[in-house]
Amino acid sequence: MAAVEHDYGKYTGIRFDTQDETAIMTDILETIPYEYVGKRTEVVIPTNEFTSVCPWSGLPDFADIKITFIPNQLLIEMKSLKYYLTSYRNVGIYQEHATNRILKELVAVCDPLYMKIEADWNARGGLGTKVVVEYTKEG
Repeated sequence: MAAVEHDYGKYTGIRFDTQDETAIMTDILETIPYEYVGKRTEVVIPTNEFTSVCPWSGLPDFADIKITFIPNQLLIEMKSLKYYLTSYRNVGIYQEHATNRILKELVAVCDPLYMKIEADWNARGGLGTKVVVEYTKEG
């Protein structure tokens, strides 16, 4: 019997091979002033509610995300961060790309001295993924 190829995209309406750049709400991110400039305070923000879509299969990807940073002059406003992370919900994006993009966009908005994003992606098919990306401000 011959193998059957499936076009799963016609059932889900998701374009598996692309990211919907416009769906991720980077403009919603806000900051607040950090009152202790010069004091190296480590801020840790965990969430277990992150979800996006696998661009290959169209299935949901779930992750525990931990954002760790040392602020320079700005803090990330939490409500805006929640809305930003939630905007990934229907975006087809690879796990490694999502983790790197979160780091890039958060660094751009708050200019920290240091930031690390750890994404522990739920296992599917017996395989889990943990992606860790870091940024350190030069100088």
